[in-house]
Amino acid sequence: MHPRILAIESSCDETSAAVISNGKVLNNVIASQMVHQNYGGVVPELASRAHQKNIVDVVSQALTSGGVKAEDLDAIAFTRGPGLLGSLLVGVSFAKAFAVAHKLPLIEVNHLEAHVMSHFIELPHPSFPFLCLTVSGGHTQIVRVDDFQSMEVIGETQDDAVGEAFDKAAKLLGLSYPGGPLIDAHAQKGNPERFVFSKTVMPKLDFSFSGIKTSFLYFLQDQKKKRSGFYCQQYSRSLCKPSKRTGGHADGEANKSK
Repeated sequence: MHPRILAIESSCDETSAAVISNGKVLNNVIASQMVHQNYGGVVPELASRAHQKNIVDVVSQALTSGGVKAEDLDAIAFTRGPGLLGSLLVGVSFAKAFAVAHKLPLIEVNHLEAHVMSHFIELPHPSFPFLCLTVSGGHTQIVRVDDFQSMEVIGETQDDAVGEAFDKAAKLLGLSYPGGPLIDAHAQKGNPERFVFSKTVMPKLDFSFSGIKTSFLYFLQDQKKKRSGFYCQQYSRSLCKPSKRTGGHADGEANKSK
C-alpha cells in the first residue's frame, strides 16, 4: 500500500498544497500574495482574506496535477502553528471540513518542526544527531535534532527574525517587498568594505537583529543630513553586502566602488 496524503500550508502569506505518495512529494502548488507589496510587509488581515480566496483553487490544482482524487487519499495534513492566527484558521478549517466530508484522518504539523524534517524529503538524509539552522520569514533558530521526535532549540532570535530584518531594511532602501531576494541580489555586486556596522553580541547561541536594523536606520538618516545628494539606491549594493569587518563607524568609505 502506498499512502497518499494531501498537505495544506497557510501559516503566513502563501497558500500551499501538496500531494505526497509513499513518502514522495508529487507536487507543490503555491499561491503567493502580492497585496502585501503595497505595505512593505505582511498584513495579517489581508493574508487571511487571500487564503480564503485561494485555498479551494490551490487544493484542486494539487489534486489534479498529482493525478489523485479525493477518494484516493488516506489522510489530510495541515499546519497547526506557529503562524498568523487568521491565516492558520483558514487552513485548519478547510482541512477539517475536507476530512469530515471524505471520512479521512487528520495529521497536525508543527510549522518549525516541518522545516527541520524537510531534510528527509530526498536523499541523502542527515544522520542523527545534527544541528539545523532554521531561517524562515518569521523565525530564526538553531535546533539540535536527536531523532524525529526529539528536538531542542539551543539558540534563537530574541527580537526580529532575519527575514523580517531583511524586509524592513529593504523598505528603508526603497526596495519592494519581499526585500530578502532583492537585498541578496544587490549584495552579490556590492563592496563589503564600504560601510561597516557594529556586530551584535548576544549570550550563548542566541541572535538579535533589532540593533543592526536600528543602526541601519540611523545611518541612512545621518547620511541624508550630511550629503544633500545622498540617495539610498545609489549605495544599495554595498549597504546590502555583509561586511567582513565589525565595529567602528558606519560612515567610513574604503574606496569609491559602489
